[in-house]
Amino acid sequence: MNQNSKIAVLVISCLQGGGAERVVLTLGQGFHDLGYEVHILKFKPLMEYERNPNLNYHLLRYKPYKLILGEQRRNKIFARAVDKYILNNIGKPDIILSNLERADKVLSHSNLANIVYVIHNTLSLSNKFGQAKEADKLKSELIEIYSKHPCVCVSHGVKEDFIKNIGRVSAMTAIHNPIDRDNIQHLAEAFVPDYQHYIIHVGSFKRAKRHDVLLKAYAQTDQSMPLLLLGQGKFKKEMQRLAIELNIQDKVVFLGFRENPFPFIKHAQFKVLTSDWEGFALVIAEALALGTPVISTDCPSGPSELLPQKNLMPMDDVAAIASKLSQAMKDPQQFCAPFDEALLPVGIAKKYIEFAQEVS
Repeated sequence: MNQNSKIAVLVISCLQGGGAERVVLTLGQGFHDLGYEVHILKFKPLMEYERNPNLNYHLLRYKPYKLILGEQRRNKIFARAVDKYILNNIGKPDIILSNLERADKVLSHSNLANIVYVIHNTLSLSNKFGQAKEADKLKSELIEIYSKHPCVCVSHGVKEDFIKNIGRVSAMTAIHNPIDRDNIQHLAEAFVPDYQHYIIHVGSFKRAKRHDVLLKAYAQTDQSMPLLLLGQGKFKKEMQRLAIELNIQDKVVFLGFRENPFPFIKHAQFKVLTSDWEGFALVIAEALALGTPVISTDCPSGPSELLPQKNLMPMDDVAAIASKLSQAMKDPQQFCAPFDEALLPVGIAKKYIEFAQEVS
């Protein structure tokens, strides 16, 4: 390690196969390209992505601390362990980025400097404020956490949602997620899928992604293209049953999680997203980097910042989504959109550095 380098630490619970996890690795590469010594600190050993040799990986297990009663007390004690670990094993960071709820709760008790929260989701939707019986209590807890350090929201929609529901409790900005176009294009050349002339959806089987709406809408089309679903999750079996109920099981292919989804995205006729909410909609930007047409629901944040209006569909509207799917099956190229080079990792990392310097 270069002792003269500036140090960036990116903290996340684990590196399971999700969008925020991929963002952490991509952003880490952006900091590395700017000359930073980059460290990824995680709390669980789980890792579903290939290790980038330019990044340094650390594991400080949270699990043993679960024996401590009381979440806040537990997080305070673990935060002291995190601070000590970073100072003893990494050094004094110039920037620390906290990613997702577990890391945010812990680092709200940290005494280290230069911490920035990265807000990956629309908090009102991911926390179900509209349905939560104790929404006010939950909001108070979030205010307590996010008032401790500056916040970077991954889209303008996420920022607007945060301000509306949590308030301007700290310094805040919106910075889009980084997209490593060169690496994505390289990975997309790894193989040619066995499938041809198909639609692709990439996303975990969780409620927000609304696979149910997608399958119901697809069932209303002529199904002239098969629908490939990449991802895992607790609602996968439920969606497999729904495909059988809709009599489309022969047209829908459940491919599971793939570490490298990009060949499937590159060779698709078009990509579809039917989410009720997204933070940034990483999969849209990745598809655009590969020149793949995209249609998406116009959920509160993400898609409308990446796609033209004609590519967007109303949420939870099976008939409208079926109509757009049918249009795309007839002529996918009408839904092509340009890739924004401002999303490249070095440029995004620079924005983080500029913001951290402004608020320090």
